[in-house]
Amino acid sequence: MSQPTTGKYCFQLQVKPDHIQAYSLAHAAVWPDMLAALHAAGYRNYSIFMRDDGLVIGYFETDDLEACQTGMAAAEVNARWQGAMAEHFVGLDVPADQAFGYLAPVFNLEDQLSRV
Repeated sequence: MSQPTTGKYCFQLQVKPDHIQAYSLAHAAVWPDMLAALHAAGYRNYSIFMRDDGLVIGYFETDDLEACQTGMAAAEVNARWQGAMAEHFVGLDVPADQAFGYLAPVFNLEDQLSRV
């Protein structure tokens, strides 16, 4: 699926069943330099949710997705983080942040309320 262009992005990935706890623990204490890099690259309101079977749904907002991706690609900490996370995912042959399966937006309460 192509990337939406709304400034709001939702993606999915799949964590291996035997890696769910390790993935959760890593995200409970993301490295401070990784947090700083995400912020500096332009990510806002970034959240990750995970179902019991390891389905990961992520959400973030940005004014410029390409600039965010370029900024993170240039961040040394991102290469380390992606390397540390790589073993947790099912069927990826590229770093997870390059493999997001973006979901198309179909409803937003505020958007519709603003039109009525």
